[in-house]
Amino acid sequence: MPANPSLFILHPRLTLFFKPSLAPTLRSHCLLSLHHHFAPSSTEAAFTFTRTRRLAFTSPSISANRRSHSSSSSASSTQSLNSSPNENGGSGRSRGLSSPPVIDSLQKIDVNPPKGTRDFPPEEMRLRTWLFHNFREVSQLFGFEEVDFPVLESEALFIRKAGEEIRDQLYCFEDRGNRRVALRPELTPSLARLVIQKGKSVSLPLKWFAVGQCWRYERMTRGRRREHYQWNLDIIGVSDVTAEAELISSIVTFFKRIGITASDVGFKVSSRKVLQEVLKCYSIPENLFGKVCVIIDKMEKIPIDEIKKELRSAELSGEAIEDLLQVLSVKSLAKLEEKFGYSEWIQFDASVVRGLAYYTGIVFEGFDREGKLRAICGGGRYDCLLSTFGGDDIPACGFGFGDAVIVELLKEKGLLPELSLQVGNIVCSLDHDLQGAAARVATILREKGQSVDLVLENKPLKWVFKRAARINAERLILVGSSEWQKGMVSVKILSSGEQYEINVDDLE
Repeated sequence: MPANPSLFILHPRLTLFFKPSLAPTLRSHCLLSLHHHFAPSSTEAAFTFTRTRRLAFTSPSISANRRSHSSSSSASSTQSLNSSPNENGGSGRSRGLSSPPVIDSLQKIDVNPPKGTRDFPPEEMRLRTWLFHNFREVSQLFGFEEVDFPVLESEALFIRKAGEEIRDQLYCFEDRGNRRVALRPELTPSLARLVIQKGKSVSLPLKWFAVGQCWRYERMTRGRRREHYQWNLDIIGVSDVTAEAELISSIVTFFKRIGITASDVGFKVSSRKVLQEVLKCYSIPENLFGKVCVIIDKMEKIPIDEIKKELRSAELSGEAIEDLLQVLSVKSLAKLEEKFGYSEWIQFDASVVRGLAYYTGIVFEGFDREGKLRAICGGGRYDCLLSTFGGDDIPACGFGFGDAVIVELLKEKGLLPELSLQVGNIVCSLDHDLQGAAARVATILREKGQSVDLVLENKPLKWVFKRAARINAERLILVGSSEWQKGMVSVKILSSGEQYEINVDDLE
């Protein structure tokens, strides 16, 4: 009787789709069918079903995807049956019998986060919390209010300005409602959207800040990842340069708080209007302004010959390119530096234009003076952004300050803070029957604002002391039988070794 390929394809996997109670009957039936059609050795058949049944009842994920698994397995088995001896090194039928397709139910996953992203284990989370705390403290010192926006926004919010590099860096897709959406690459367009939404219900000027996660699919370098957190400060409704001065003042205050000085970092300040005037002299169309800004923004990142090549491709003449580069080489403008009031921090640099096309006036970048890192922060004036989204233009300026580069700078300068875990108290019962009492003591302390690490299992005192040292506990509180009967506990001050008994209700 000719072999029936479908039986061979299906029989090793039939037990994947039946309850365990049906498996022995099913196994017997399939063994008989297999013997009738193929007559393999009993050991071989038994091995096949033992393996298959183990997989069926230890991996729920296989049952959940049985259609895709069975179809791919069928294709694989059919190919094995139809293959020539030369292709398989022997008879396709015999090789199929001896090596049936087996689904590995215990595949290992990659335990690393996706490329360009980060985990935050406790020690990294403490550093992030410290950094964000300083962002928020400085913002509040300058009278800013905190806001936030969705991480997922409409794609149109970020692509209204054509020709920007950011369009090629979007994490974007179509959702199940057929809407084009994107993970936000920056925060300013979301802020503009919210300002338009609020309209006249808010009074100007607005001083808002945000600390949010942003996503860009870009080439990774030191201090640059595909996801990062960003501190934004924005002033809406002030047209005078005093707004930019206030923003730079807030960044300087932040630097001073974390130990960064003017000898470590500086600000390059310029105005896009300088570039606009040069382009007007050579009758360069306004629609090319954004493209030229993106090219100029690369000046310290790629060779000058590449800059010239890209400017020629943007339809600038050789003469225009040479004059433009000459203007951009200017590095001092004393009056501008004095007006900001931080002359030791600020230098004029006409080559700073920022890559985003919505900037309209003064722009600035924070940089490390050793030149080892990319821009620490950057911002400027964007008076015409709101009309891009259908609103009325309002004078506005702001900056973005990423979390990754500043951490690299702190490492470079040896300024990373020591942020070990610190818990006020560790509470331990000396008897299994007193665990409830220890939990009560922990509750009393927590209600009084004390941090407490409660030992949840019976552990030897040696272990408890090691635990106390690891979490930097200030006090060890022991709940013993004789003391508890008197309503007391033993307290040990770990820094001095002082030990005493105290009434539970008197614990502070």
